[in-house]
Amino acid sequence: MKLLYVPILVLLYLVPVAAGPIEKVAELMRQGNVAELTKLFAANVEITMQDDENLYSKTQAGLILDRFFSQNKPTSVKVLHKVNSSQNYVFGVIILNTQKGPYRIAVTLKQTGNTSELIEMRVETEKVK
Repeated sequence: MKLLYVPILVLLYLVPVAAGPIEKVAELMRQGNVAELTKLFAANVEITMQDDENLYSKTQAGLILDRFFSQNKPTSVKVLHKVNSSQNYVFGVIILNTQKGPYRIAVTLKQTGNTSELIEMRVETEKVK
């Protein structure tokens, strides 16, 4: 009788869990897919890159990310940390490895209904330990 449950448990283990908004952002970064990433942006996005912090429109933020990804080709990505303790906000830290070295990217997404909008992105060079 117990053997009947083994295939069900194996199937449940193999079925991927639905990816959250942080995982979706991380995957788009791994691909360097600025067009799809821009679709997640709020109307205004706060972007900090190497101590240069500013509030940009969705279009301007897309151009900044496009320039970043053209200069730093992604090789891999890892979600280092995520916090979703609030119903309205999700925060995550992503390590993006590029051909020029690793970057630590902190993102904040605001939950609006069933969608998530990226409202803040902080890009810093990762300090390798």
